[in-house]
Amino acid sequence: MRPNVRRNNEKRIILTTDIPVIEIRDLHKSYGSLEVLKGVDISAPAGHVVSLIGSSGSGKSTLLRCANLLEDSQQGDVLFCGEPVVWKGAGLNRRPADRAQITRIRTNLSMVFQQFNLWAHMTILQNVMEAPVTVLGRDKAEVEASARKYLDKVGIGDKCDAYPAMLSGGQQQRAAIARALCMEPKALLFDEPTSALDPELEQEVVKVIKDLAAEGRTMIIVTHDMRLAADVSDHVVFLHMGKIEEEGPPETLFGAPKTERLQGFLSATVPA
Repeated sequence: MRPNVRRNNEKRIILTTDIPVIEIRDLHKSYGSLEVLKGVDISAPAGHVVSLIGSSGSGKSTLLRCANLLEDSQQGDVLFCGEPVVWKGAGLNRRPADRAQITRIRTNLSMVFQQFNLWAHMTILQNVMEAPVTVLGRDKAEVEASARKYLDKVGIGDKCDAYPAMLSGGQQQRAAIARALCMEPKALLFDEPTSALDPELEQEVVKVIKDLAAEGRTMIIVTHDMRLAADVSDHVVFLHMGKIEEEGPPETLFGAPKTERLQGFLSATVPA
């Protein structure tokens, strides 16, 4: 059984331009002799949601980390709003040539991790405020107002003075999303945002992600949740052994998969 694609396109706000926010061309990534990505191309236009699906070890999270420049790739181009990352060296010795460029790009790409990564010694409000104040140098009072707004947005405005250990996993992940939003990024990157949560708490986070998609936020989502991918995506990419096996709109990938590998993957991951 395939997940139903129930996106309400009339309510989505698409602010697309000719230049993608994130574009990756012929990307290769290796760890020593192990080649994890073998020539991958993806594009995330403004206002669009791209979901990356595939089995464990297919290269999904590595691709996301390369997009955010947390990992160095050995070949290919990474572009942010049309600006290519400048590299020096080659192969396993390739590194970004301009650290200032990398810092500038990263501040415009907020990443939400699987394990929340909240600072245990800070309140939820302090967690959300920390990066805009210390990294971007924004006015503290202005950031606090923004942080409270985003915590309200994700449904935990009453948890500002709580510490992470006092929150459920779903609440901690929503705090992490508020922290990402407070950076006012051009794109949000989600790395398995619900996989560490039980089903009830998972739905709290899914609702927030769906609301962000409906607003027209640019997002790349690595997910094991096929229903989430079907509901929010404009484009779905199925990775297999470091290559794109199949890609397209969710209604095509989930409704009429062409390759045997995708058919087998969906049969194993989507409940009957």
